Amino acid sequence: MDDLVRMTALELLHGYREKQFSPVDVTQAMLSQIARCNPVVNAYNLVDEAFTIAAARESEARYQSGETRGALDGVPVAIKDVFLTPQWPTIKGSRTIDPNSTLGKEAPSVAALNRHGAVPLGKTTTPEFGWKGVTDNPVDGVTRNPWNPSKTAGGSSGGSAAAVPLGMGPLALGTDAGGSIRIPAGFSGLVGLKPSFGEVPHWPASPFGTLAHAGPMTWTVADCALLMNVLSEGDSRDTHAIPRRNIDYLAAIQGEPEALLKGVKIAFSATLGYVQVDREVEETVRAAALKLQSLGAEVTEVAPGFDDPLAAFGHLFYGGAANALRAIGKKQRGLMDPQLVSVSEKAAQLSMLDYLEAVNERMALCERMALFHKKYDLLLTPTLPITAFAAGREVPEDWPSTRWPSWTPYTYPFNLTGQPAISVPCGFSTSGLPIGLQLVGARFDDRAVLRAAQAYQLAAPLTHVRPQLFFENSPEEQNA
Repeated sequence: MDDLVRMTALELLHGYREKQFSPVDVTQAMLSQIARCNPVVNAYNLVDEAFTIAAARESEARYQSGETRGALDGVPVAIKDVFLTPQWPTIKGSRTIDPNSTLGKEAPSVAALNRHGAVPLGKTTTPEFGWKGVTDNPVDGVTRNPWNPSKTAGGSSGGSAAAVPLGMGPLALGTDAGGSIRIPAGFSGLVGLKPSFGEVPHWPASPFGTLAHAGPMTWTVADCALLMNVLSEGDSRDTHAIPRRNIDYLAAIQGEPEALLKGVKIAFSATLGYVQVDREVEETVRAAALKLQSLGAEVTEVAPGFDDPLAAFGHLFYGGAANALRAIGKKQRGLMDPQLVSVSEKAAQLSMLDYLEAVNERMALCERMALFHKKYDLLLTPTLPITAFAAGREVPEDWPSTRWPSWTPYTYPFNLTGQPAISVPCGFSTSGLPIGLQLVGARFDDRAVLRAAQAYQLAAPLTHVRPQLFFENSPEEQNA
């Protein structure tokens, strides 16, 4: 079982084709891993073994008949519980949602997975309506870090992030309106891509508007590229989607690291000009910048030249939270995360001019970064200025702010700009917690982001390192 649950999606597909094992073998192994590890980390809030095994058997039959479906036939995938799934409820961590109201509806990403024969493993935990950078909610409780369960996995795609390193699925879906793919990827030690806005169709429209992106969370960059090939297929329901470019992301990342980085100009900024970053984090990411330079990239240490857009982001993001709660009455709000209610009610008091001022700052930032990328292909930063802190908290203990964006200064600027940004593991702290680097590209240059990420991971792989819980015999031993 250990061999199957540690395999990447690409390795599983090869094994299926060579008849080394079947989708049923793999799915059963991963369901066993979920049964063993999920009680510790709370990655999944819904597992339906009967449905999942039935889907695996259908895939197995397709392989036996030689009529496989698409690019992911038989590969298990974890689905964040904000994506509509026709067979399962989508409650978004909220007691205010009637679970029966979302059955029969299917998000574009879920539809794409189904077209390509993927096996859905279950729904993964999220904070209520995906509103914050850690994962806990009134329905499902706290999601914990796979490397140290006393720490947070990050959020809002924390359940998906906790699942992948522990072999509870090689692929996972996440969403990102302020860092919600990259934050948990950085804290939990996996790859997470926020694609360019509009590259991956997303429906229904997020209450967080054009800040929100859907994207892949995987153990390797190669699997991320594979999943992007599927998720980026067209869906007419997303009216913000850009015209389909039909890029083969997996083909685009083939080659040696030096070839992938040839002629690439990277701007490295440890602080963006205003961030206070943990020394250990900065040193680790700086070493990664030197690695990229040694592989042939032209690396220059320079800040992109913008001030912290936290206020503008806060107006737009928390305005989205208010939008999510606009139809929820006072009685139902009493069932909700009180901090979500608090920020949404405060944001509801913003004026139209406050909102438009934030829009103006957002447009100026977009222009600044467009000009920046005329000189530099990529921007390299830490994913986060700190490593994971105690689970069940919105901010670290004794933190100067009470709100989560205060410790995610590298992620939310690029939700404002809609640029592609990826988090890739680049090391561990002395306490054994993952550290991630972030690569940001020009709008719609997702290809360049993935190529550089692949080059780095090929040259400095950490994919052989798994959390200790991965190897433990039982949750009881882990808790002993």
